Amino acid sequence: MPRTVLIVDDERDANDILASLVKARDFTPIQLYSGRQVIPAVHEHAPDLVLLDLMLPDLDGFAVCDQLKRNRDTNLIPVIMVTALSDASHRAAGVRVGANGYLTKPFTPAQLFDVVDEAVKWRIERETHGTTGEINFDIRSESTHLQQANDMLADLYAHTPLTERQIKDLKQVVMEMGSNAIEWGHRKNADLVLRITYRIDPDKVVLIISDQGPGFNPGDIPHAASDEDPIGHLELRNDLGLREGGFGIMLAKGLVDEFRYNEKGNEVTLMKRFVKKD
Repeated sequence: MPRTVLIVDDERDANDILASLVKARDFTPIQLYSGRQVIPAVHEHAPDLVLLDLMLPDLDGFAVCDQLKRNRDTNLIPVIMVTALSDASHRAAGVRVGANGYLTKPFTPAQLFDVVDEAVKWRIERETHGTTGEINFDIRSESTHLQQANDMLADLYAHTPLTERQIKDLKQVVMEMGSNAIEWGHRKNADLVLRITYRIDPDKVVLIISDQGPGFNPGDIPHAASDEDPIGHLELRNDLGLREGGFGIMLAKGLVDEFRYNEKGNEVTLMKRFVKKD
């Protein structure tokens, strides 16, 4: 069965160049010239990949990508943004709407093939492991950015079988664990990137919060509450001059169905199962 690529670029020369390049990798190109053509074409052709320009005459590429990634039927179609917009703010905006790659014009064929291969590999991995969708948010280590990401995640939860109570729990957990990563993992260094991965499986939602810090031993946190002694840490926090708190990890564990840190201690995986209907 032939692999298909939607190429969305209103500049016909650029569109034709992309079409000729993907043909060399045994893809069948479907050429589009406006943003509003994308959703109908996706439903008609079920493409393996979308190469998407950002500056389109009607609906910009960010809005198109956002529509694709918020829909569970199209969430796993990799989207690569191919654009002349190269500044960091546009790249960050691409991350926020779930783009799988960002290729700046002009580019070499090798650069295009690299991002295409990575995107295809990502889709195969998700399908192999039974995941029906995944989005990564890379944000600055600031509470305002964390809140914005959490709001976008809440919008995504609305498209799942999660109950309102489960959504409320996940929103609280993300703020607790994200704030811990910013405060302790990154020591409030706003330039370090916090990554939140949102993964939809057939029976659950998985969230992975990763920081760039050195990590820690989750089993040895004397200044944090423990299940055995929920308030014993308060005296130590007072002696150390720390703000009141230390309940985040214990609270988060009680609000999700699975909670685990990686071996290094700079990544936490949170899982919430969908409520089975009778």
